[in-house]
Amino acid sequence: MDKCDLQRRKLLVWSGALASAALLPGQALATLSTPRPRILTLNNLHTGETLKTEFFNGKTYDMDELSRLNHFFRDYRANKSKRIDPSLFDQLFRLQTLLGTRKPVQLISGYRSLATNNTLREKGSGVAKHSYHTLGRAMDFHIEGVQLGYIRKAALKMRAGGVGYYPSSNFVHIDTGPVRHW
Repeated sequence: MDKCDLQRRKLLVWSGALASAALLPGQALATLSTPRPRILTLNNLHTGETLKTEFFNGKTYDMDELSRLNHFFRDYRANKSKRIDPSLFDQLFRLQTLLGTRKPVQLISGYRSLATNNTLREKGSGVAKHSYHTLGRAMDFHIEGVQLGYIRKAALKMRAGGVGYYPSSNFVHIDTGPVRHW
């Protein structure tokens, strides 16, 4: 391969990398690449519990704090916990960074057991049969003092998983599944 082809190839690689970086919002990109602590403050609207946690110290996840988050996100109806996908907490942290807020996240629903999910499906519409909630990969929430529409727009901009918008019920759904929205 001659020198010209090598230079051209390098230029194409760098151009592709820069184009990819431009697709991510600036703050979200910085959050992904900067090794710094990730802290969440949450209120569980059903149990009345409050939790402030540094679940990532800038280098590694804190397993004790992840356990506390798993308990906090439990199915309060069945009093069952499940391991919650840590990338859901990362996604929530990035979302708050993008929105420029550290106000408490108001958790409406985290993990749901299959029995709870089926009961909710029987009572009304809007509950998926194969919900990411039952896998510990979804949450429904709003953020104190932040308009629901802004939360939705920021979540869509991140393109990090599923985003559901429920303005009449005052919550946004995010999950760690494929990128999609409703």
